[in-house]
Order: sequence, then structure tokens, then C-alpha cells
Amino acid sequence: MAKHHWKGSVLLAPVPAALVSCGTVENPNVLTIAWTGVLCTHPPMTYISVRPTRHSYPILMEKKEFVINLTTSAMCRQTDFCGVKSGKNTNKFAQCNFTPEPAHTVSAPMIAECPVSLECKVTETKVLGSHTMFIAEITGVNADERYIDSKGKLNLQQCGLMAYAHGEYFALGRKLGDFGWSVRKKKKKNKYPNKTNLCKSDKIK
Repeated sequence: MAKHHWKGSVLLAPVPAALVSCGTVENPNVLTIAWTGVLCTHPPMTYISVRPTRHSYPILMEKKEFVINLTTSAMCRQTDFCGVKSGKNTNKFAQCNFTPEPAHTVSAPMIAECPVSLECKVTETKVLGSHTMFIAEITGVNADERYIDSKGKLNLQQCGLMAYAHGEYFALGRKLGDFGWSVRKKKKKNKYPNKTNLCKSDKIK
């Protein structure tokens, strides 16, 4: 199948539509970030890329701390609002009815309405051009207990998470598989499912 060729651009999709909170619980600010992702497992490292013109930029440069809050499809309007409005003249927490709550390892607040919040401490900044990358260690993870089962597993598929793709928002769809399922050996079925407790002499020959 033929493909159309364009010059290099940032058409990588889907990506998270995350709400990044910064500042303090008493004076919080939030901005929408799509340029974020995982950099390393051990130690757990992430990044956000922010334009210097954003109101949050000097706050991030000063505090060197932030929280990445995952968003749901039910929060789509608020997420978009926080991406186009500036905290310079708008209290986005108040406008979106977000509740700032204290984090455990950083001074930046979490957003109570988000199902998962990642506490981050900046270790390095890189000026890349239009954006500055804030490389950070994830120092804490907070998950809504509604999505944690009896075995302590976090079930993200129940959260109704949202993604961003080339200027549009999408609700994540149905689960297709899990990590490693393509090579996982299938469990052998019991040939005699109703006779598992029979002794050897009683088994059918």
C-alpha cells in the first residue's frame, strides 16, 4: 500500500492527554500536556515538554516538581479547557471544579478527580527548541482505590482513560490483550475435569 510522505513532524499518536499540576495546594495551577511519556523503568523516569510561553513554565523552573494526572473520557471538556486557557488570568482548578489534594513526596498538588497521579521531581531540563523538556523521577504513584481489586492489582481498563491523537481526543476502547500474551503458552485443559480427585486406581483407562 502506498504511503504519502511529509516532512518531519510530531505525528506520533496516540499519546496521553494528561493534566499536569504544579505550584502548591494553596496556590495550584494545571495545564494539559500531551508531550509526556516513560523514559526509564529503574529508576522510574518520565518527562514533560512545555513551551516557555506557558504560565506554568516559570513555576516548574522554580519548584522543579509536578504531578502527572491521568484523565478520563468524562473529563474531556475540562482537559481541553486546561490546554487552551492560561492560569495567568484563569483559576483553572476552580473553573473545572478540580480538588487539589496534597501529594506525599512533592509540594505540587494532585487532582483528586483523576484516577491516577504520578508525583515527579525534576532532575534535568533540556531546551530543545519550541519546548523545554523537564526530565523527572517518579517519586510516588497514587491510584483511586475504586480501581484496585482484592489482589491489589490496578485495573486501568475500568478507569475510562482518554488519549490524544493529532488534535483530537479519543476514549480508549476494548482490551485486546496483555503484555506477553502473543507468546504465552496455553494452559493444558484437564482431560477429565470431573474426575480430578479420583485416585490412580479409579481413573479411566
